[in-house]
Amino acid sequence: MSRYVLDASAVLALLDAEPGADKVATVLMDSAIGTVNLAEVHTKLAERGQSGRQALAELLSVAEEVVPFTEEQAAITGALRASTMHLGLSLGDRACLALGIALGAEVYTAERVWAQLHLPCAVHLIR
Repeated sequence: MSRYVLDASAVLALLDAEPGADKVATVLMDSAIGTVNLAEVHTKLAERGQSGRQALAELLSVAEEVVPFTEEQAAITGALRASTMHLGLSLGDRACLALGIALGAEVYTAERVWAQLHLPCAVHLIR
């Protein structure tokens, strides 16, 4: 089981060689991405004009483990709404955090607002 979970923002930083990519690279081989965040990254790559097949291949080359969105994660995602609404977290944000909680893993993100959260999983800002 992966020790780390990557948010879509962390994966995009890595793929685009943005600041923080080095932090993501250090945990990459022991990281998971949830299917909801995989869809987010896929969407961003497709918006840039990459073909679906090319975008998916690039994504899968980055993620060590792709974790399907489960009923447990759905329940955690829904429960996080009340405590994160004031910070504007999206469904994808909460799904990523739910995966981290469900796996007992640390989450890597570029979303600075996540530093304000008090959760049962560690959140690491990549920049």
